[in-house]
Amino acid sequence: MRYLWRIPAAVIAWFVAGFAATYLDRLPGDAGTLVPATGSRVDLLVLGGFAGGVAAGLLAARLRVTVPLVLVVAAGTWWWSGHSLDQRDLLITLLVASVVGGFCGALGTRSTVMAALALAVPVAWYALRPAARLEDWRWLWQLNGLLVGAGLALLLYICCWRRGWRSASFWPFVAGAYLLGFGVVQGVRAIAGSMGGPVNEVADQGTHAFFQAFEPLLREYWPWLVLGVLLAIPMTALKLRALPPPPPPPDPYAERGNDAVLSDDLDWIDQQEQPRRLLSRRQPVS
Repeated sequence: MRYLWRIPAAVIAWFVAGFAATYLDRLPGDAGTLVPATGSRVDLLVLGGFAGGVAAGLLAARLRVTVPLVLVVAAGTWWWSGHSLDQRDLLITLLVASVVGGFCGALGTRSTVMAALALAVPVAWYALRPAARLEDWRWLWQLNGLLVGAGLALLLYICCWRRGWRSASFWPFVAGAYLLGFGVVQGVRAIAGSMGGPVNEVADQGTHAFFQAFEPLLREYWPWLVLGVLLAIPMTALKLRALPPPPPPPDPYAERGNDAVLSDDLDWIDQQEQPRRLLSRRQPVS
């Protein structure tokens, strides 16, 4: 019965997390294109497909359900957008990104640490999106820093969702995956911008953009990253305090009688006492 709502929710989450923002941004001029089919938007196919796959995997919660589901949804959305099968490379890119994201999302349902690691790239992608539209805005540094710090705090909070402070030892790995997510986003965007050129140049552009993404991020936004860690601490503490106390451990002797509680050294109580044999009094020798 749970799949009656999980599967429709996963289908909606795939589109909302991956392509809804770009689709609504194009309205009403190009409302019929749900997913792009141009070589210059390969970054959207990769990052949107991965983000949508992660969201669908977290909701479907089963790997054997998530993989065929995202394949059908991605292929159906491609067909519904009116794209032809001649652009087979772009379709395969969308399908592979969706399957990889769905695989990571389905694994995230088994552990909140895996869920935080799977969400690192989508959160980093969404944290960088406003900067592409507000290049000359006065408060751009504050907005980017706020989004970067809030994204890190959210991932650290998700990491400790089930196990509490025991998962805090994975915070360095989650923070590292979050920083790597920014490099992945910049690398994919650089590859999309240089599509059509020689393969070596495209690879060099992507590699250069990947490694160059860390230095300005750490230099400009390190105070916001520290603030994100400090914000995650009270968020996790308040969440754990709001949870009900854990139930007491089950009593192994709850269904037994009182005699079963007695230890083995007290079994003599129920045994028949042996009759005593009195000895006659010995006469003293005078």
